[in-house]
Amino acid sequence: MHGPAGAAAVGQAAAAGEAAAVPTRRVTVRTADDMHALGRRLAAVLRAGDLVVLSGALGAGKTTLVQGIGQGLGVRGPVTSPTFVIARVHPALGRGPGLVHADAYRLSSVAEVDDLDLDAALDDCVTVIEWGEGLVEGLAADRLEVGIEMSPAGAGTDSRTVGMTGIGPRWQTAAESGCCGLPVTPEAI
Repeated sequence: MHGPAGAAAVGQAAAAGEAAAVPTRRVTVRTADDMHALGRRLAAVLRAGDLVVLSGALGAGKTTLVQGIGQGLGVRGPVTSPTFVIARVHPALGRGPGLVHADAYRLSSVAEVDDLDLDAALDDCVTVIEWGEGLVEGLAADRLEVGIEMSPAGAGTDSRTVGMTGIGPRWQTAAESGCCGLPVTPEAI
């Protein structure tokens, strides 16, 4: 969360009766190439209007995941970290949706997110926001929350655990119809 504003946004969402979450699906990712491949696989289930909120420590692999999503969507690149520009728009090269890649790390309030006008492209693009938890939930009724946890220091591995939780009717319907397609095993990557 990003301070009091982030906590307030979470409280507002809970008070508004936020839609139930689809059970979290987890996958272990062992290398940067695997994280990139997970992004490509995830792109296959994303569509225009989807909001993806990424969380994880610095160096966890958030941007690498988005690079895979961008490649899977077939957008103009390169997809790089938007930390200092806040948001980048990657138009589609083909018939699929474009990609809006934002980084909310330096933002401290929902008002600053509103100033970015991210919702203007939300219907036409897949919007992926790093560090957005507690700030961007109000952009859409549906979202996919992706949390990346690094292995503990001294564990002797660089693997990550990626948890994916769908929030809202779009993800609930997908889960109920069995077509969600989110990768849940290393073999699925």
